[in-house]
Amino acid sequence: MRAAGSGDADAAATLARYHDRLARALTSLIHVLDPDVVVLGGGMSNIPGLPEAAYALLPRYLFAAGAGSDPVATRIVRATHGDASGVRGAAWLWPATQ
Repeated sequence: MRAAGSGDADAAATLARYHDRLARALTSLIHVLDPDVVVLGGGMSNIPGLPEAAYALLPRYLFAAGAGSDPVATRIVRATHGDASGVRGAAWLWPATQ
């Protein structure tokens, strides 16, 4: 991330490729499940601008998106508690009597 942000062309190309592949993967999810929102979690969700970059690329791959069609309705957001969201959820599931 630091290298891409400081102008390293190879790092920037790698980040752009990651954004594109994430958008393609999310497109498959959206085509099958039609969710209202996709929540990104884990360490990679800490990448600045990741939800926005993936969302911007969705129209390239969605069947319903394209010239003159409605905008993409599925939102892409970062987990509220960042990369600790999974751990927090697991802690909530742990019985209080243990």
